[in-house]
Amino acid sequence: MSKKLYITTAIPYANAKPHIGNALDYLLADVWRRYQIQLGHDVRMQVGTDEHGNKIAAKAKEAGKEPKAYVDETHLAFKDLMSEVGAEYTDFIRTSDEHHVGAAQYIWQQMALYIYKGSYEGWYSVGEESFVSDKVAAANNGISPDHGVPYERLSEENYYFKLSEFAPRIQEAIETDKLRIVPEFRKNEVLNLIKDGLEDLSISRPRKNLSWGIGVPGDPNQVMYVWVDALSNYLTVLGYPDHDEWKDYWPADVQVIGKDILRFHAIIWPAMLMALDLPLPKKLLVHGHIGSDGKKMSKTVGNVIDPNEVIDSYGLDAFRYYMARHIPTQDDGDFTWEKFETAYNNELGNDLGNLVQRIASMITRYQAGVIGEVKKGEHDIQLYRDAMDALKFNEALDIVWTEIRAVNQYLDSVKPWEVAKKKDEDPDAAEHLAEILENCVGSLEQVAALLMPFMPGVAEKIRATFEGGVVHDQGVLFPKIYLHTEDPRAKHTTAS
Repeated sequence: MSKKLYITTAIPYANAKPHIGNALDYLLADVWRRYQIQLGHDVRMQVGTDEHGNKIAAKAKEAGKEPKAYVDETHLAFKDLMSEVGAEYTDFIRTSDEHHVGAAQYIWQQMALYIYKGSYEGWYSVGEESFVSDKVAAANNGISPDHGVPYERLSEENYYFKLSEFAPRIQEAIETDKLRIVPEFRKNEVLNLIKDGLEDLSISRPRKNLSWGIGVPGDPNQVMYVWVDALSNYLTVLGYPDHDEWKDYWPADVQVIGKDILRFHAIIWPAMLMALDLPLPKKLLVHGHIGSDGKKMSKTVGNVIDPNEVIDSYGLDAFRYYMARHIPTQDDGDFTWEKFETAYNNELGNDLGNLVQRIASMITRYQAGVIGEVKKGEHDIQLYRDAMDALKFNEALDIVWTEIRAVNQYLDSVKPWEVAKKKDEDPDAAEHLAEILENCVGSLEQVAALLMPFMPGVAEKIRATFEGGVVHDQGVLFPKIYLHTEDPRAKHTTAS
C-alpha cells in the first residue's frame, strides 16, 4: 500500500560555498527517496538554507550588502549543488521566507508555557551559533574544535527554554527507539549527554547583539536563537501551522544530519516538538565527516574536494556511486582522487561497464542483436532490501556488486564464445548460447533496478541497452580516465 513519506536534510548556513559534506546530505536523502518511490510510495524531500545569524550578517557586511540581498545570492549555490548531485527535492526552504518567519514566531508562542526570561552568563561559539557550557568550554580549552575560533564570554538578558523539564522524556524516547538514532553508537553518545540531566537553554539574544534574525513575538528588543529558528524549518516547509497538508507528512520518516549537529537534533528538536505536543521524527540518520587521506579537509591544507569538479570530470553517476559505496553511510569516510579514480576504472569501468558491453557485443555478434526471451534475474535481493531498510546504503551497493561479479564469473565459467563456435553445426549449442545470454540480460536488468536509487542515469542506460528484446548501443558507460593515477595502457605502450 502506498504511503506518504517525508525525508529531511540539514539546512546549511548560506555564508560559504557548499562543500562535499552538503553533497552527502542531499545524496543520502535522494537515494532513500528514489528507493521509496520504486516501492510505490509518495515522498516529500526537504532541502534549504539557514539564512539568519551573526555569521551571515558579518559576511554580508564584508560583501557590502544587506543580509537579505546577500542570502538572495548565496543560497543559489546550494540549489545548484542539489541539481548537480541529482537530488530531486520537492521542497526548498529559506529561513528568510515570509511564511517561515511567521510560522517560527507562532511556534515560539505555542511553546510560551516553557519559556521564561533570565540572565545569561557564559560562553558562546560564533562558529556554531551556539551557547557552550563551562564544562564543554574547559574540555575544548576555550576553542571551538570544529571552527578553531575562541569562544566568546557573554553576559546578557535572554529568554530561556525549559529544556531541563524534557530530559527524562527525551531519554525515554531515545532508549525505546521511539526516536531512533542510527547508528547505535551515536544513540549512546546522546544518552551520555542526557544522563546527568539538561540545563535550560537560552533561546534568544538581545537585538543589539544579533540584529539579523527573527524577532521574538511581543519583545522588539530580542531576536530568536538561530537554532530555534532553523530547526523549525522541518515543520514550516510542510506548511505548518496554517496548511493542513503538513499533517499528512509529519512526523518525518528520516532526518539526515551530520554528526556535528547531532545534539541539536536529538535534544533541542525533540524538546521543541514535545512542547508543541507533536510527534517526534521516526529516525535520525547520522552520517560522519569526509576526510582526505586520513586528514580533515580544510582550505589551509589545500585538500578540499569540490563535488562539481568530480562530477564534471567523471560524471554524476560515478560521483554518486563513490559517495554511496565508499563513504560509509553511518560513519566517517575518506576521499582522495586516487581512491576515487581506482574505484571508477576498476569497479565501474571493468566490473560493470565491461560486463554490459561484453553481453551486448555477444548478442550483436552471435544473434544479430536479438535477445530472445529474457529470464528474470534470480539473485536473492532480500539482503539488499535489509540493508536499504537499515539505512546502510554502502552495504546495499556491496550486495549489488556481488551480483555483478557473479555474472562476470558465470560468463568466464560457461564461456559463451566457445559455445558460439559450435552453434552452426549443433542446434543444442545455439539454444544453449541463447539461454546463457538471456540469463545474463535478466541479471543485468535486475542489477539496473537495484542501482536505480544510486545511479539513475546508468541504470536507465542498462535498461535501454536491452529494451524490447533487442540490443540498442548506448555507448561506453564508463570510458577509462586517468587524471590522478597511472594509465596502465601508457605503461604497456612504453614497454612494447
